Parts: sequence; C-alpha cells; structure tokens
Amino acid sequence: MARPREFDEEAALDAAMAQFWSHGYEATSVRDLATAMGITSASLYNAFGDKRALYERAFERYVDRGFRDRVRRFEHVMPPRDAIAAFFEEIIQLAMSDPHRKGCLIVNSAMELAPHDRQFHRVLSRVLKDIEGFFERCVAAGQCDGTIPANLNTGDMAKALLASLMGLRVLARVSPQRELLEGAVRPVLAIIGANSTPRASRTRRGA
Repeated sequence: MARPREFDEEAALDAAMAQFWSHGYEATSVRDLATAMGITSASLYNAFGDKRALYERAFERYVDRGFRDRVRRFEHVMPPRDAIAAFFEEIIQLAMSDPHRKGCLIVNSAMELAPHDRQFHRVLSRVLKDIEGFFERCVAAGQCDGTIPANLNTGDMAKALLASLMGLRVLARVSPQRELLEGAVRPVLAIIGANSTPRASRTRRGA
C-alpha cells in the first residue's frame, strides 16, 4: 500500500514552478528545487520523477493557471473582439507588475528548452497551437457578429496575434513600460477594430 504524501503536492509544485520561472531550467538544480519545495531530493524523485519530468509538470501548471484560465474567463463571456483586447491588456498588466522581469515561462522555455528537447518541443508546439486557436475562434466569432472585418483571413490574423503576443512578452522583459507595450500591440488590435486595450480590473495569476 502506497504511503500518503507527507507534504502538500500542489504547494510543492507551485514552488518548483516559481523556481524554474525565476532561474530557468539549466540553472536550477535538484537541490535548489528540493529546498524551494520544502522536501528532500528523494521525496522529489518519488513524487515527480526526475528534474525534466518535474519541469514539464510545472510548465503545464503555469499554462493552466495563465493562458487556459484567461481563456475560461474571457472566451464566451466577453464579445470576441473585447476578449482579444482584454487578453493583451492582462498581459501588459502582468508585465507591469513583474519587478523581477521573469517574463513568460512559455517564451522562456521556447528559447531555452524547445530547440534542444524534441519531447518538450512537441509540448510547447501544442500550447502555441492552443493560443493560436483561441485567437482564431475569437476572430471568426467577431466576423460572424460583424465586429471584426469579414475580409480578414481568419487563420492569418490568428497567427499575427500570436506573433504579437510572443513579441510583446519578450519586449516586456527588456523594457516593461506601459506606453511602449501598448504602442506595440495597438496596430495589430486596430486591424480587428479594437482601438485600445480595456483598462479592466481583473484577478491576475499568471502568464
């Protein structure tokens, strides 16, 4: 019979996610992780597998608490064009409240792991496809309700929004200035008829 966990697995996973997010994959040792998680290295291996397996768990948690949570709160709740604008506004707000400039774990992982790790490349590609899919659904819905120009190529517009998002996250890590970030995203939002990002107050929990 398996012994029950002697620690809060969810809290430990959050601590691992924070460690990877702040320091990256290569610079984070198993000892660093165990210390941050408040467990022994043996417990880490027993509960999560090796460092690589833990990273993938932490990455998935980051995506779920950031991107997927954002989709749940915006899609089918807000008008499609507003959902896209709110998505970008929340990203800008996250950048402005990130004093350590940790950036986005998705982008960080794309730069550090994806070029050298085929398995993780597949994981990352799926996440990017999901983000693109969110934009594509919103654009298509906006075209149906007449708020987004019907002459736009839906797939191409979704890809442009994805590229703008990824570029915004990189730019935010270098120079997190609201005027700069809003100016960077304003032209792509203007294409779909969204002139500015809404200054809505929302719960912000991740990228």
